Amino acid sequence: MFEFTIALAGRNVKITARYEVFKNYCAKYLTDGQPDFEIFVTDEDLVYEKEKSRLEDITEGKPVFNYPTCYLESLAAYRKIAEKMLDYDTILFHGSALSVDGEGFLFTAKSGTGKSTHTSFWRQQFGERVVMVNDDKPLLRITDSGVEVFGTPWDGKHRISTNTSAPLRGLCVLTRAEENYIEPISAEEAMPMLLQQSYRSASPAGIVKLMRLLDKMIKTTRLYRLGCNLNPEAALVAYEGMKRKDD
Repeated sequence: MFEFTIALAGRNVKITARYEVFKNYCAKYLTDGQPDFEIFVTDEDLVYEKEKSRLEDITEGKPVFNYPTCYLESLAAYRKIAEKMLDYDTILFHGSALSVDGEGFLFTAKSGTGKSTHTSFWRQQFGERVVMVNDDKPLLRITDSGVEVFGTPWDGKHRISTNTSAPLRGLCVLTRAEENYIEPISAEEAMPMLLQQSYRSASPAGIVKLMRLLDKMIKTTRLYRLGCNLNPEAALVAYEGMKRKDD
């Protein structure tokens, strides 16, 4: 067994892992700080993750992939972390997050829409002004005054993330379109996607807490819909639209 502690969204999490590769996976987030809580992955957790991945492959019409146990352990660990983070007003969210000049921007969409492709356009357009916070599963800490987005080791197949955080300037739902455009959307329009892209607890109490946090988030965060094509100009349209003061 390997014991180590990682810093996530302002909290220190002690992990007891079977595989050293998991510790290496979290290398950028290791800390000597006192843990706020501890997690341990059981055999039952690994069986659950394996079956869940199998069913997802079948649903998506893909060949069933036999993931190595060390990878399943990392998934199970993050699921347990996400459950506990609700106690600290923090949610796991599926999206691609970056910051420009210290301000955070978060893009979400159904799988395959092109979140990572779009944020790569931001890196092309803005260069060193851009910091990729997390390209897949950032953490969002939600307060009455706003949302802060945090990097995590669970950062997608391209492993793009930074151990940093940024105040969230805007959250944008991506859709495919022939021409690039951006428009503000209401909380009612955004909520179905936000709920779909958030980690949903297995407990009724956790679901209630998630809904309360999402309600708080949409009251303090600017929400947008971005219709975009595969032209890097889409990044400029999105940035200029989300920087406007009068929407």
